[in-house]
Amino acid sequence: MARDVTYSSYLDLEKILSAQHPASGAHDEMLFIVVHQASELWLKLCLHELMAAREEIIADDLRPAFKMLARVARAQGQLISSWEVLSTMTPADYSQVRPHLASSSGFQSAQYRLMEFLLGGRNPDMVTMHEATPEVAAELRAELARPSLYDEAVRLLARRGFAIPPEVLERDHSGVWTASSAVEAAWAEIYRDPEAHWDLYELAEKLVDLEYHFQRWRFGHLKTVERIIGFKRGTGGTAGVPYLEGVLKQAFFPELLSVRTAI
Repeated sequence: MARDVTYSSYLDLEKILSAQHPASGAHDEMLFIVVHQASELWLKLCLHELMAAREEIIADDLRPAFKMLARVARAQGQLISSWEVLSTMTPADYSQVRPHLASSSGFQSAQYRLMEFLLGGRNPDMVTMHEATPEVAAELRAELARPSLYDEAVRLLARRGFAIPPEVLERDHSGVWTASSAVEAAWAEIYRDPEAHWDLYELAEKLVDLEYHFQRWRFGHLKTVERIIGFKRGTGGTAGVPYLEGVLKQAFFPELLSVRTAI
């Protein structure tokens, strides 16, 4: 081990702590920058864990996947809490910062989009805004071309003997997931006898945790935007609150929600 490694050098703090460049001179801009930068770091960790968890599901080695998925849920808790800090910014505070943002927006976060894609919330049109950065657009397209985390969970059900139709297993992975009664029936069988399918039951609950925390994050985003800018359009050109309300209705794992009514 190198003896000259320090806390600062190991964490590359010089780069991290010098990466804030307020443009407005407004006191609250530092808050705005730090919250979003910290969120991107948490997203980086979430992606690291989710990609590894998907590989474990493919390998039918669920125990390490459970730890990874649980860690993502905890990290999502940090992302949710960030809205509470950002909400201390008042409309007057934000009005001093907003002109300096131009058309930049959290809507353009490539890591957020990649996490959506990885979980199964897929819309190929969302790659368009990243075309100016070819390597980012290529990474997003590569994710669209492979099965999502949920696709792999459903494929695992098929390998374990549950009746999953070929049209589900062989679907176009770049498109939005379409709810399947057969997939719901498979989850229902697992939920009705968790002792017989304990690891799949636990996998289902870990996925539900992800969905739950992601929706809490979306709701926190909506309410923070509503609190700070009301119903103005977002800087990235979205409709603002109405757009966020629409996104809140989208589910990554619809059968894991509907099965609760079915059983």
